[in-house]
Amino acid sequence: MNSPASVAAFSLAVLPARSGLGLKPRHYREILETLPPVGFFEVHAENYMGDGGPPHRYLEQIRAHYPLSVHGVGLSIGGDQPLDKTHLARLRRLIERYEPESFSEHLAWSTHDTVFLNDLLPVPYDGKSLKRVCEHIDEVQETLGRRMLLENPATYIAFEQSDMPEVDFLSEIARRTGCGLLLDVNNVFVSSTNHAYDTGAYLDAFPIEHVGEFHLAGFAEDQDDAGDRLLIDAHGTPVADIVWKLFEQVLERTGPVPTLIEWDNDVPPFPVLMNEARKADRALSKERCRRAMRATV
Repeated sequence: MNSPASVAAFSLAVLPARSGLGLKPRHYREILETLPPVGFFEVHAENYMGDGGPPHRYLEQIRAHYPLSVHGVGLSIGGDQPLDKTHLARLRRLIERYEPESFSEHLAWSTHDTVFLNDLLPVPYDGKSLKRVCEHIDEVQETLGRRMLLENPATYIAFEQSDMPEVDFLSEIARRTGCGLLLDVNNVFVSSTNHAYDTGAYLDAFPIEHVGEFHLAGFAEDQDDAGDRLLIDAHGTPVADIVWKLFEQVLERTGPVPTLIEWDNDVPPFPVLMNEARKADRALSKERCRRAMRATV
């Protein structure tokens, strides 16, 4: 297993501490024609693993103007099986091709035998899972030659065999592997609501020294079989007011950090996304001002 000191030697560029947007095909032309004031764009790695075609043609042009974050959804970091070597090799080629400022993946699993499940499924928080996840992260970081960020999940079930809180599980992963963490504030609110624990206490305990990026997104509401409130990490609506408030609260601990607006379903016209990005930039600017004023006192 790699030590944090050895991982520190990996290539590590940094996104600007501004708001970013997920890059969607319907917006390619508008972005290139207007060059909007976005801090960075983020793409899902699996959408660009082909060798050519329009997705690469547009991404190459957009990459020439903007910092880039690559976000994986298919490595199955939390899976019982070894990582898919073919998938990992394709990911490495993509990273070498675009040299993004950031690469991240989810604390989840999505494969079983030869089957790929179109979902990000939770892992039990126990010693066995911890060892396996750390081994997988070590392999990813060694293969890519860079430090990765690991995202906290949105969850809807909990495992009886879990014997540590999620925050402690993530903290120990970062300590053992030297990876960074991607703090998805919407996921925190979704999970804390679904499992009835305190959102503020979770964020207060989160190891902010490892946070390299924030994600913000919208959620959908439903009910579970008992009629209780159930939140879904749907990525199809604006960021909820409560998530904006939680984001501003955690910014007071972290300071300005690159912040992505996720909107992957029912994707709206680009100006709607820009409005969300401007909200994030205002929150980041407010925190910069707060810190500057405190420094002068």
